[in-house]
Amino acid sequence: MLTSEQKSEVTGLCQELIQQPSNSGQEGGVAAALARFMRSKGFTEVVVDRYGSVIGTIRGKRPGPAILYDGHIDTVPVPEAGVWKHDPYSGEITNGKIYGRGSSDMKGAVAAMAAGAAAFAAENGGDFAGTIHVAGVVFEELFEGVAAREISSHFKPDVVVIGEASELNLKIGQRGRAEIVLETLGVPAHSANPEKGVNAVHSMLKLVEEVEKIVPGEQAVLGKGVAVLTDIISTPYPGASVVPSHCRATYDRRLLVGEKPAEVLKPYQEAARRLAQADPKFQGLVSFAKGKEKCYSGDFIEGERFFPGWLFDIQEEFIQKSLAGLEAIGLKPGISHYSFCTNGSHYAGEAGIKTFGFGPSRENLAHTIDEYIEVAQLHAAMGGYMAISKALLNG
Repeated sequence: MLTSEQKSEVTGLCQELIQQPSNSGQEGGVAAALARFMRSKGFTEVVVDRYGSVIGTIRGKRPGPAILYDGHIDTVPVPEAGVWKHDPYSGEITNGKIYGRGSSDMKGAVAAMAAGAAAFAAENGGDFAGTIHVAGVVFEELFEGVAAREISSHFKPDVVVIGEASELNLKIGQRGRAEIVLETLGVPAHSANPEKGVNAVHSMLKLVEEVEKIVPGEQAVLGKGVAVLTDIISTPYPGASVVPSHCRATYDRRLLVGEKPAEVLKPYQEAARRLAQADPKFQGLVSFAKGKEKCYSGDFIEGERFFPGWLFDIQEEFIQKSLAGLEAIGLKPGISHYSFCTNGSHYAGEAGIKTFGFGPSRENLAHTIDEYIEVAQLHAAMGGYMAISKALLNG
């Protein structure tokens, strides 16, 4: 179990991280706070990469595998701070809960990872077989896995532990996510004479009707793939007295393991093709959404919004070792999978690195008003990360 000093340290770090606002692209303050903590605890190396992610490294005295603890340090915004009962950037502790934006998603886990890695190394005097990396990753909320590519290519971990909220259970997979963009092109005309134009919104209504017939697949563990229409807008907007010449709609497509970009787009492209064959005036385009944002470091992060799903067998040795290590300290983790997308889309889905999730708090607290993390969960997570390190690095 943790000492009172260790509990105080991880609680204080969690509060400090919460007190640094860090919307995606504005993570500089929390990155600096995390780096300061790592340096104060004697991490072998602390680096900030080109996107602004902070990676601290502790090297054991003996050769062995590399573990990467991954936690994102960006948060979603607080649009209406006035409706919070607790200041979203206070880190206030009330009734055993630490309140604030990012407390659950996921500064609590990041604090537990950093403090847990330092405590594990200190208790062993650095005499363990392998290397521990702790990554505070930027821009996860907008680009799951893109910043992680930079980290894995440089540090080449053998095992990745995702710290997203799991209520201290093990997560061995997740559905992926893609944003599919539908576009229809029309011909503008005055709305008093609509027959002289081609209404892009009418074309989109036809395309959406066809697309709604597409049924994503299903897998035994991860369940059903999902496709949900999430937005639609026409051009010009507002469209006073004009037939719209362009319409854009987005589908959020939840991916199953093994689904590839081309095969995911294919049925949507075929739907547009059928409509074009039936009506020469119909023009439709299908693609994945792309994003580009400026990092606080000054560099730009960009990528196509296709983030793969992944799943590992429960009997994998790295999962069983970690499970045994957690049970040895009195935790009783169940084994399931995340219902949302994480940086595991890159580590496991793209790079094939052994990956699982273990984190404090509940996933339904993410992005909510008066977001919080229970202090007991925070402390247990720190102990859990220490136990996982011991199990995987022969501590």
